[in-house]
Amino acid sequence: MKRRIIFDDLQVKRLSKQGRIIVLTGARQTGKTTVAHHCFADYNYLAIDDPVQRNDFLKLTSPQWHTFYPNAVLDEVQKEPALIDSIKATHDRFIDTRYLLLGSSQFLLMEKVKESLAGRCIIMEIYPLALPELMTKRFDDMLEQSFFAQYVTRKRDTDAICPSFSLDAQYTAKKKAYDFYLNYGGYPALTDEELTGEERDEWLKMYVRTFLERDIRDLASFRDLTPFMKLQKYLAHTTGALTNYSSIAKETGVSVPTVQRYLRYMEMSYQIVELPAWAANSLKKLVKAPKVHFLDNGVLRAILQKKGALTGNEFESAIVAEIYKQIKIYKLPLTCYHFRTQDGREIDLLLEAENYYIAIEIKMSEHINHTDARHLRNLQSILDKPIRHSFILSNDVRYYSLNDNITAIHAAAFLC
Repeated sequence: MKRRIIFDDLQVKRLSKQGRIIVLTGARQTGKTTVAHHCFADYNYLAIDDPVQRNDFLKLTSPQWHTFYPNAVLDEVQKEPALIDSIKATHDRFIDTRYLLLGSSQFLLMEKVKESLAGRCIIMEIYPLALPELMTKRFDDMLEQSFFAQYVTRKRDTDAICPSFSLDAQYTAKKKAYDFYLNYGGYPALTDEELTGEERDEWLKMYVRTFLERDIRDLASFRDLTPFMKLQKYLAHTTGALTNYSSIAKETGVSVPTVQRYLRYMEMSYQIVELPAWAANSLKKLVKAPKVHFLDNGVLRAILQKKGALTGNEFESAIVAEIYKQIKIYKLPLTCYHFRTQDGREIDLLLEAENYYIAIEIKMSEHINHTDARHLRNLQSILDKPIRHSFILSNDVRYYSLNDNITAIHAAAFLC
């Protein structure tokens, strides 16, 4: 069991006055149940996906919930949203009750939560393993923040970067976690060291199939999954590219509103991240279309049924997804954008804080030179806040301090 960044936060929240009801949501197989068993071992565990038990739970009155299940974990609670009303009634009537609600469908769960539990619960999200988590072996291991998180929280600066990633004292562990992530993504089940590569590939294929058969059918009650499967594959082939709803509609044979609805389903089920274009001023030369990135590289490769080297766009998506996860997991005060002008100037990731930006270019290359920084230079003239620093993330082990406050660093050194 890997150490999870969310552990400590959950332990604090579960004892707080506001933590009498905690809603933990995330994609299927991200470790919600495992985390619940670890952090809430003293709670009763109730499996709501069991149809027989589910019907019995529905018959319980709030006094009976208080008597028999004053502290409980309700797993897959989105399978029976009516139970949330029972938890609400019990919460309001008995002040000594505490509940953890788990759900793998953000849409079905959150709609009911917003309706019934507004002001009564803490909502938390769990994601596939981030690189610092992948480096751990047990739940009680020490968990160090990535350089990225330490930089944002001002615990470290660029002058603390090792001149070569290969000289890092934890180089072997970081490189191992990084290579695993690029090949298989971050789902906890895949980290079992007894699994072969073929078994991991098969698990990912089954995951994609389960996602289609369960989560998407739950979300939309599709009679025919074919158009959605076409969209899923199209997005996988074009990950990291600008989103053109009309082109997607033409390729998948559905309307533009349906494409937008499908994309929303994929985002709500934690499969993709739709990265908006930065447009904080009125310049007409800025491209306004969003980009879509897959949230897990293993799932992306399973959809494509692909092994071997990544394309540049696939590598970009893997790095963007990891940065996005770390922002969420570490609760970093950053908002993600991409930046592109109509004449082709592009920044892969623009992170906005309250008083500054961080600009990031992502290159799969093992050899970075000064021309790779060309889109980062003179960016300040367009933005409305200062650029704290710009980074080029790549597979080059060497560290470069370039002109104009730009640093080139290995992606694993930045994110592990």
